[in-house]
Amino acid sequence: MAAALAARSCLELSAAVRGPARRLPELGFTPPGTAPLPARRYGDSAGGFCYRDSAQLAAATRNRFVRWTTSGDTVELVEESLDVNLLNNAVRLRIHGCPLLPGGVHICEVQSHLVILLLTGQTVHRLLLPHPSRLYRSELITESQMQSVFTDIGKTNFRDPVNYCVIPNVPGLASNSVASAAWLSSEGEALFALPSAAGGIFVLKLPPHDAPGAVSVVELKQSSVVQRFLTGWMPTAIRGDCGPSDLPISLSVHCLDHDAFLFALCQDHKLRMWSYKDQMCLMVADLLEFMPVSRDLRLAMGTSHCLRLAFSQSLGLYLGVYMHAPKCGQFCVFQLVSTESNRYSLDHISSLFSSQETLIDFALTSSEIWALWHNEENQTVVKYINFEQNVAGQWNQVFVQPLPEEEVTVRHDQDPRETYLEYLFTPGRFSSAAIQKALQIFSQGTERHMDLTWDELKKEVTLAVESEFQGSVTEYECSLEEFWQLQVEFWSKFYACCLQYQEALSRPLALHLNPHTGMVCLLKKGSLSFLVPCSLVDHLYLLSNEHLLTEDDAAIFDDLEMSRDVVCLVQCLRLIGESISMEMAFLMEMACSRLQPPEKAAEQILEDLIANDTENVMEDIHSKLQEIRNPIHAVGVLIREMDYETDADMERGDAHHLSMRLNLTQLYGSATAGSVVCWGVCKVATIRFLICRDLLVLQQLLLRLGDPVSTALGAIAPRALNSGIWAPAGARLRALSLPIEHWESNLQHLSVLELADTTALTAHRLVSSPQTIVELFFQEVARKHIISRLFLQPNTNLAETSLNWPHLITAIVADFLPLLWPSNPSFLFPECLMGSCQYTQLQEYIRLLQPWCHVNMGSCCFMMGRCYLVMGEGHKALDCFCQAASEVGREEFLDRLIQPEEGEMVSTPRLQYYNKVLCLLDMVGLPELVIQLATLAIMESADDWRSQATLRTCIFKHHLDLGHNSEAYVALTQNPDPGRQLDCLRQLVVVLCERSQLQDLVEFPYVNLHNEVVGIIESHARAVDLMTHNYYELLYAFHIYRHNYRKAGTVMFEYGMRLGREVRTLRGLQKQGNCFLAAVNCLRLIRPEYAWIVQPAPGAVYERPGASPKRSHDGECAAVPSNRQIEILELEDLEKECVLSRIRLTLVQHDLSTAAVAGNSTPEETVALLVRAGLFDTAITLCQTFKLPLTPIFEGLTFKCIKLQLGGEAAQAEAWEWLAANQLSALVTTKESSATDEAWRLLSSYLERYPSQNSLYHRCVINKLLAHGIPLPNWLINSYKEVDAAQLLRLYLNYDLLEEAVDLVLEYVDAVLGKGHRYFGIEFPLSATAPMVWLPYTAIDQLLQALRESTTNHHSIVLYQKLSDKMEDYQQKVSVATRDRLYRRS
Repeated sequence: MAAALAARSCLELSAAVRGPARRLPELGFTPPGTAPLPARRYGDSAGGFCYRDSAQLAAATRNRFVRWTTSGDTVELVEESLDVNLLNNAVRLRIHGCPLLPGGVHICEVQSHLVILLLTGQTVHRLLLPHPSRLYRSELITESQMQSVFTDIGKTNFRDPVNYCVIPNVPGLASNSVASAAWLSSEGEALFALPSAAGGIFVLKLPPHDAPGAVSVVELKQSSVVQRFLTGWMPTAIRGDCGPSDLPISLSVHCLDHDAFLFALCQDHKLRMWSYKDQMCLMVADLLEFMPVSRDLRLAMGTSHCLRLAFSQSLGLYLGVYMHAPKCGQFCVFQLVSTESNRYSLDHISSLFSSQETLIDFALTSSEIWALWHNEENQTVVKYINFEQNVAGQWNQVFVQPLPEEEVTVRHDQDPRETYLEYLFTPGRFSSAAIQKALQIFSQGTERHMDLTWDELKKEVTLAVESEFQGSVTEYECSLEEFWQLQVEFWSKFYACCLQYQEALSRPLALHLNPHTGMVCLLKKGSLSFLVPCSLVDHLYLLSNEHLLTEDDAAIFDDLEMSRDVVCLVQCLRLIGESISMEMAFLMEMACSRLQPPEKAAEQILEDLIANDTENVMEDIHSKLQEIRNPIHAVGVLIREMDYETDADMERGDAHHLSMRLNLTQLYGSATAGSVVCWGVCKVATIRFLICRDLLVLQQLLLRLGDPVSTALGAIAPRALNSGIWAPAGARLRALSLPIEHWESNLQHLSVLELADTTALTAHRLVSSPQTIVELFFQEVARKHIISRLFLQPNTNLAETSLNWPHLITAIVADFLPLLWPSNPSFLFPECLMGSCQYTQLQEYIRLLQPWCHVNMGSCCFMMGRCYLVMGEGHKALDCFCQAASEVGREEFLDRLIQPEEGEMVSTPRLQYYNKVLCLLDMVGLPELVIQLATLAIMESADDWRSQATLRTCIFKHHLDLGHNSEAYVALTQNPDPGRQLDCLRQLVVVLCERSQLQDLVEFPYVNLHNEVVGIIESHARAVDLMTHNYYELLYAFHIYRHNYRKAGTVMFEYGMRLGREVRTLRGLQKQGNCFLAAVNCLRLIRPEYAWIVQPAPGAVYERPGASPKRSHDGECAAVPSNRQIEILELEDLEKECVLSRIRLTLVQHDLSTAAVAGNSTPEETVALLVRAGLFDTAITLCQTFKLPLTPIFEGLTFKCIKLQLGGEAAQAEAWEWLAANQLSALVTTKESSATDEAWRLLSSYLERYPSQNSLYHRCVINKLLAHGIPLPNWLINSYKEVDAAQLLRLYLNYDLLEEAVDLVLEYVDAVLGKGHRYFGIEFPLSATAPMVWLPYTAIDQLLQALRESTTNHHSIVLYQKLSDKMEDYQQKVSVATRDRLYRRS
């Protein structure tokens, strides 16, 4: 097969930062004792420094380097890393009035410090920074961001005299040479070398930064080994015998352990080597001996010669010399050879010629030379050569990044603003710095647009151009054509400004070569780019014709004939590609983008080529085709070289130590490395697209010629062409920055799919810079896979692995392309786009693949469905999800999607897939689509009742959410799982109740579910708040609808009882009354013998007011009572409860404070409350209903009368309120009565209206009055005398009312004897013919005894005597009447 190329072309890949232009921290210093020099005295320059351990995997300085650019008196230092994003990695130093020498920046690395040495036209400086290995405690590089060595540069005291020195005005110091060198000695001294006009070298020495010492100057001269040291600031002139042509024009230094060799390339074309330690010239070599010399060259002074050194531990020191001659230049490579007695000579290795005119810079390794030129058109030319292997002296090309097009073509059907903005802000064309500078100039303002994001900058550009455009338009009306033309004019003007600054910032200044890793960088004015090897196909296709003709066929393939055939085929493709116009190239791109057959576009291109073939290109192509011996084989070989299809995903190993694996987590993880890799992929894909396009055109040509090769092309090229269309677009397509809420929503969706960890995305990642989607994929996903494959293989010894940039970048790009290639099984790229919320780009990606890519078709359909979901096109998403279902079990992504969780029920793969999609649709909130998909899934689960139950439940839930009550009920009845069916039924009841859609709930037939429905409603009714839910009323309606009146009455009675217990408010009592009325009405609708209900006995249920029927006071489930007492309530009982409820309501309406106790009060308690409230009529009604005594009512009314009699005006006013609530009998009076009078009158009316046995009510009234010491009113005494005078006497005695008792006895005796007998209720007084009469002798005896005992009281004696006389008189008359009666009987 193909052999490795010994030398191959390289590509320039830009790593320019596309984020906001940074405000670099600027440090300034004006050295004392210096006079300002012109800032532009020297030209701009650049350089770089690489760390010693930059190629070691375990080093803190891995893949890190420092680059700088100088301009006038300013140097800008930037630390770069390919592994991590360095923070605070750039600084700008300005030494006022002292322009830096070209190449006057040198960086040296010691164990603990990084030392920066600066040489200006007047001063030298030393800056000490901490070494990166000292900045981090851990040797493991696991963070994506790290601090740079420049983070704390502001703390560096570079104004300290120890760290700078003004170059002394030494006689003989060359003022017209810009050569310089600097290094650190082994003792830590900073040494600066400057050329002397006499051909020697001045060396200025700064003492170590941590040791005292003085600045000294020494001159190295060629003529003598005796040197004179010049100390202080007043040196002595030293004159040598060197001529002015000995002036060094390029200086380099090679450090040894205790010495330093200084190499000086002088104007006399001689190379001199000095030993700083011995301070003598060790060698002089005439370089003209190695050149074809003319007399003019020998006499002319060499002013553009250049010297570079390269050291290898195994090969020694190499010297590379560029000898400039008019219209020609020559590189000479030498190896320093030492002999005995410290004699040195140069061993000539190679001489290489170049026809370029102006050398900008070159770099040397032990085997290669890299050179940077400007040609006659001022274009950048970079070439390199391996001088050891390339005997023919053939330079290898480096294809540099071209500048953007000078003009942007805007078609009439395009908006100029959109076209120019898209072109300007497409990643990879213009840097943000160039656009910002152009914006500042274009807007003619002093404001500097710094720290703007890509989108903010785009907005500012739009505003600036539009405002400029509107300010210049003076006419109010213009045609569309004129408006379009003016827009193009102003946008092209701004584009020209951007192009000018982009060209200035893209001007290369130097090459930077890392000898440890082999990395070569191109340092530009405002950016950085990397040079990477081309692949075989790229190398052949990009080579110029003259180089392609001289390409060694043996270096391509082992088979020489095949190599020649491939070269001839590539030449044909080159001829076609060079002949295709921009319009035709655009035609092919549009055909692929619009999913049109590329063969038709190729046919149109061929017709255009034939029609415009003025240079006989077709004949040249035909003749070249004739030279191909085996065209089908050649085409197949070329296609295979471009094919990145693999059979399986890349494997990874993990047999290495954890620390070594952790060291690899950030390898090539920086934004710079990602940009380089992705632009490499973009270049490869673009070239493959062009090759496939040219192959298709060639196919059309062969079809016309009737060549059988066309059939081979027809089977391969279109697919490869379509494969290549998306990658360049992806490399230029920006990843969108999204708000955090979109990220959170996306992560929720991924959590449903259980893909949140698949692509290892950060939850709060926002794309701040204009990162492309390919860069995003590389940084987040692909890089880890690639690094694992390259390094974590079982047989790899990581501890001894050294990083080689050319090999690694080639391998990374080669491994990255299969991950992007759509025809491979890997589906990581679309998955990454989905995980990063890049749905617009993902949709475009899948759209481009659909017509031709038949791999991962189901996964692509699923991804397209996700895109449609995000875009709000749910029905399209459902179609895509259904299409993807057919591929479940055949594709890796879909298999990962349906992996069951631990403990999850395993069903068929397709049902698992449907479940995932249903969960996703449910989370997005598309119930209609959930129902459709679940209905479809039911057909797949005919034999799986568990899955059917799940799907029926899902359908029920979403029908219910949508308000499709009937459909939800049907889904419920079709559920095969009784448990789920009951859950759904419970949910149906609750939801319809919450929505107040009770009619539907009542009218559903509930076949075989009647008892369950009743149980559910009852349980909810007993478990929820009575005032916020109406489950009892629902249950009542449910039973009424089915004519079950007894159960309906039972429900309402229970409802009313609970209202009394739990809702002790006016509203609760009102509802309670209605409930009891409803219960009564229900029983009245039943035949009398069935008009009864069953109620649990009091105490069995709801023992505590407000208690849960299901749980005890501590929240535990209550035990079910084992022996419930059953109580039968008939219609009469319910009517009584209804009366009680109505009376409670009357009470609470009269006095709201009683609501808390009235709701569940017994009739007795209610009577007491009514009496207290003064509602005596209502209380009497309640007592009569429940057959209760009226005693509490008379006692209460009596007490109120007492209070009124003893109270003041306030009590009188308050009494009228409760008096008005009772029905007073009409009374005609001539004077205005008081409340007290009305109260006594009410009491009197009650005593008359409600007689009692044994005058109980009179007795209780009199008892109450006498107990409070209130004299008995005459009407009461008279009333009671007529009823029970004897009891009145006893009451007088009980309360020691002796005088009243005596008067009562006297009157009583008189009444018995016939005087006023009717006032005591005596019908017949004492006589022999009347019925017998009697007196309460016991009470009278007690009265006499009490009077007899009160002998000390004269009044008592009188009363006693009076009563005794009366009783004696009565006894006599009784005796007479008795004898008469006896006489009559006898």
